[in-house]
Amino acid sequence: MDFTSAEKRVNELTAILNDCIEKYYMGNESDVSDYDYDMMMRELSSLEEEFPELLKSDSPTHRVGGRSDNTFEEVVHTVRMESLQDAFSEDELRAFDTRVKKVFPTVKYVVEPKIDGLSCSLEYRDGVLVRASTRGDGNVGEDVTANVKTIRSVPLKLKTDIPFIEVRGEVYMSHASFQELVAQQELNEEKTFKNPRNAASGSLRQKNPKVTASRKLDIFVFNIQQKEGGRELSTHNESLKYLEELGFKTIPGYALCDSMDEAIEKIKSIGDNRGSLSFDIDGAVIKTDDFSMREELGSTAKFPKWAVAFKYPPEEKSTKLLDIEIQVGRTGVLTPTAIFEPIILAGTTVSRATLNNADFIREKGIAIGDTIIVRKAGDIIPEVLSVAEHKGENNVYEYPEKCPACESAVVREDGESAIRCVNPDCPAQLLRKLIHFCSRDAMDIEGLGSAVLEQLVNENLISKASDIYRLNPMELISLERMGEKSTFNLLDAIEKSKENDLYKLIFALGIHHIGLKAAKLLANHFGTMDNLLNATKEDVTSIDGIGDVMADTLIKTLALTETRTLIDDFKTMGLNMKNLTESVDKRFEGMTFVLTGTLSKYGRREAQEIIEKFGGKASGSVSKKTSVVLAGEDAGSKLRKATELGVKIINEAEFEEMIK
Repeated sequence: MDFTSAEKRVNELTAILNDCIEKYYMGNESDVSDYDYDMMMRELSSLEEEFPELLKSDSPTHRVGGRSDNTFEEVVHTVRMESLQDAFSEDELRAFDTRVKKVFPTVKYVVEPKIDGLSCSLEYRDGVLVRASTRGDGNVGEDVTANVKTIRSVPLKLKTDIPFIEVRGEVYMSHASFQELVAQQELNEEKTFKNPRNAASGSLRQKNPKVTASRKLDIFVFNIQQKEGGRELSTHNESLKYLEELGFKTIPGYALCDSMDEAIEKIKSIGDNRGSLSFDIDGAVIKTDDFSMREELGSTAKFPKWAVAFKYPPEEKSTKLLDIEIQVGRTGVLTPTAIFEPIILAGTTVSRATLNNADFIREKGIAIGDTIIVRKAGDIIPEVLSVAEHKGENNVYEYPEKCPACESAVVREDGESAIRCVNPDCPAQLLRKLIHFCSRDAMDIEGLGSAVLEQLVNENLISKASDIYRLNPMELISLERMGEKSTFNLLDAIEKSKENDLYKLIFALGIHHIGLKAAKLLANHFGTMDNLLNATKEDVTSIDGIGDVMADTLIKTLALTETRTLIDDFKTMGLNMKNLTESVDKRFEGMTFVLTGTLSKYGRREAQEIIEKFGGKASGSVSKKTSVVLAGEDAGSKLRKATELGVKIINEAEFEEMIK
């Protein structure tokens, strides 16, 4: 395609996709299927890669992340991002009203839900988003522009161009997105976020924007911090309507109230209905509507005098504990769940809640039949707080000594709270293990996602990982949503995975404590699977980066008959059992590299693999032990620290010279 045709198509795709994004995220409408949307996005991305000069500031490809890393450079706020004074009772709200009326006897208030998220500033010049930053301490925040661009409700270009505007909003994660994220974390046996606010905060500060994009964050804008040009505004109510016209998703459910009585009724209404919302709130905000009043009322050293935040108390209820269920995760961890008489919390019916682990049950003295106190953490995750009344009929619940799924003995390793089943053939662990086995960092079998794997397990086509390599076209075509093309693409992906490097197979085995980095160290050191299988604990702990706990778990798991049988099966299926990246050239041996900023020719993972190929190590932080810092464009705090410590700093061109 020539440049003129490409430019025309880029403009066309940009307009269509931005329109789709606005309709979906601002109006809950959709004119195209997810498939068509993805295909257009892929086409646009390909054209922008072929013709980089066609990449625009409002390109929807910014929404998927990955073009640059966040710098997290400090941002000094020219208008302070103030916090609000809290009120916990109606009396405190009326006291606030009295203070305001001493200055302005007649006053109107705007009442808004207080979104439980992370405050963020968005700056636009000539209608284009130029910077996004966190609140920080109110005076200094951090630059998170690349990540904020992945939030689809954030306009990259305003509907009306004005010289400059800075707005403030609250980045949050919806209940649906949070539940999806937690489910994935549980599936991967990762530590889960406690609540949507923590999830939003952690997701917004990811170094890799692709990770942020996958977390499906959203934002509500609720204030104009400063502006140059555009419409003259005299009230907060006017400003919210103006923000909507510019293309922002404003705070929902706000109301203009003529008195504090009316404001209090609105606050009660918001509280009564918070259980039906798709996002968390932790209160309601009351603001004077008139901007001139705000100017005269001013602020204290900590808070504005023209606004206050009313905080709702957390809802807790008592109920009878009927039973305790034990669920088995991918790595065999036995997790307890409380089953109790249904109660209504935060607007929804709840009958199950986490009990964390065996230590929690023992410390709280929980027995079946007890009256327990339950609440929703962050108004979404039910959790047991304590025992309100012990009936005395039953003893404190004792964890099973055998796995409830396979009857194998369970173990508790030193220093761990988790009790786990170590049987690799445990049926309860099968699906989660298969998902891990096929994941990107493991065997990377494209097309074998959780839905397809679940079908294969349910149809008894797979009972262990090696069965993947026995699948045939007729079995796959018979599955729902699996046509001929999808089937043969999947079979090609399965066949290709046989050629993977040894470290991927080691990681795919899902051995407790053995992550991707450890798998690479093991593959590089032992060279073949047979050498690893014959290794002693002393052999393993001789590797820098492998400790006693990791070695013990590895040796025990590899010694199991079930593990040996599975690996033999992989050999029969033709999977590679050798280290393919073993380097003869050890030019970086003993050297530790730290990467910072954006490289033009290499992705971060690609650069790390090159370093490791030559015997070096890649670290995420700069210290006195760092040998070299590889600095790309927009390098941030790591570069400054390297300079302070006198660590050698190289650019991309110098790195290329080192790897010739």
